[in-house]
Amino acid sequence: MSSSKIDLGSPSIVIRNSLVVDGTGRQAYSADVAVTGDRITAVGTVSANGVAEIDAEGKVLAPGFIDVHTHYDPQLCWDKLATPTPEHGVTSLIMGNCSVGLAPVAPDAHEQVVGWFTSVEDMDADLLRGNIRFNWESVGEYLAKLRPGLGPNVGVFVGHAVIRAYVMGAASQQRVATDEEIQRMVEVLRDSLEAGAFGLSFTYNHLDHHGQELPCYYADRREIFALLHEVARADRMVEVSPDFRQEGRALHAYDLFGELSIETGARVTLSPLLIIRGSSWRERLDRLEMWRAKGAKVFAQTQVRPLDMTIDLSKGALLFGKTPLWRSIMDQSVKGKIALLSDPGNRDAINAETDEIAAAVRNLFVRTTFSDRNTVYRGRSLKEIAKSEGRRLGDVLVDIVLADEIRTEFTLTGLVHADAVEVGALLKHPAIHIGSADAGAHITAFSGAGDTCYLFEKFVRAENLLSLEHAVKRLTSDIARDWGLTDRGEIAVGRFADLVLFDPATIAREPEEWVNDLPGGGGRYVRKARGISKVIVNGEIVVAEGEYTQARPGQLL
Repeated sequence: MSSSKIDLGSPSIVIRNSLVVDGTGRQAYSADVAVTGDRITAVGTVSANGVAEIDAEGKVLAPGFIDVHTHYDPQLCWDKLATPTPEHGVTSLIMGNCSVGLAPVAPDAHEQVVGWFTSVEDMDADLLRGNIRFNWESVGEYLAKLRPGLGPNVGVFVGHAVIRAYVMGAASQQRVATDEEIQRMVEVLRDSLEAGAFGLSFTYNHLDHHGQELPCYYADRREIFALLHEVARADRMVEVSPDFRQEGRALHAYDLFGELSIETGARVTLSPLLIIRGSSWRERLDRLEMWRAKGAKVFAQTQVRPLDMTIDLSKGALLFGKTPLWRSIMDQSVKGKIALLSDPGNRDAINAETDEIAAAVRNLFVRTTFSDRNTVYRGRSLKEIAKSEGRRLGDVLVDIVLADEIRTEFTLTGLVHADAVEVGALLKHPAIHIGSADAGAHITAFSGAGDTCYLFEKFVRAENLLSLEHAVKRLTSDIARDWGLTDRGEIAVGRFADLVLFDPATIAREPEEWVNDLPGGGGRYVRKARGISKVIVNGEIVVAEGEYTQARPGQLL
């Protein structure tokens, strides 16, 4: 590898003796890398001394990893580091996905926004009420509050649901928009993009905290066209979460946004595309490929890990937010949940709605119980219990949790992304980006942070399905290119100095653990990283040997 450099004076950091995996996919090579300010200024042999000298000792130096689907919007109100994501080598993240975000928001709509985060992302309403100040209204005002003190770089989608509610109020969840309302939405979107919003996000896969469809559901084609046209004009990104409650609805989203991408020129990512037993995920992939062949700028996101999780109805509602009655039950207090579950008048509807989501519920295994009558169920699946007792799935679930005063813990394993070879093929697909991990959301069910480390642990080392160089490329330059992240995602002179130094032989995610580190003493699941030595954002070390420094160099993307 020949040396290249630009002379900007003495480097602030020189990383010596590293094995550079530069993000392009080319073979790793030995080199020094110099950083001056927030940019890479030399790659090769560096003779000048840096203010800080780092001996890489043969470790891999890669571009900082990019996480395109997170929900750190609330957490960044009290934790500008977005922990624990930077520990896993992530230097840039996108949030505001799934059409919910913190701006624009009318002064009388704060509680609605809180409710959407509780219903869509399983967040605690009291935690949000106590820690989101809402001392903003527009996206520009919100970004001005967000920008100072960021650890990683952050891109912020503005949610279509949020814009629609801001313009239309209660009518946003009742009817199609008028021409005047569409024009006002376009103006709000334009102002948001000019203020620094990363793009626009939609969801058709969630209900609100009253069991009602979110505003996206009520938008007609002309409204969506107008908004996508505005995003394309600004050359930003559109994210769509299709409706997976019925297979035909998901394919409809692929077709609608494939057509609109061609008509408007907008770049669109659909999230998630997951390998689920019994689902038609291959049909979705075929539809994605068809629209790309027609010229649509469409992509999809998938995650790395199996979607294994802990389900505790007193805390999280990930599986129980897709049908109206279950949604309303899960948004109650513990007492309220018990009352609704105990009401005989609700049992038929609970059974019917449980049958709608049976593919996941029947695969729940009983892990922890508290009543004597439930001891016999430990380690058994709800499917097996229902079959052996000749009872409906909903009856079995409700009776078990009521006996435990809804403290029962279930585990879901082996349903999503269970086949490593199939997942590996999806991870390598050129139309697929690694994302959809949901870091910052569903924190009482799983830790969404850690997929980056798991990619190397599982698919590079254990399964040998991706090379080291290809895995780095998938987390860096492929995303930076397709998502418009200029000057990031590659180790090259002149690029932003977003870097991660790691040991390829040990990089991994640690086991999930419960920590009570939220404001007010609440808890969440997190994962630590293993094998990552340094994480550098815009030329400053943010994580060193697993510990955070005082640096807060993050920028808005």
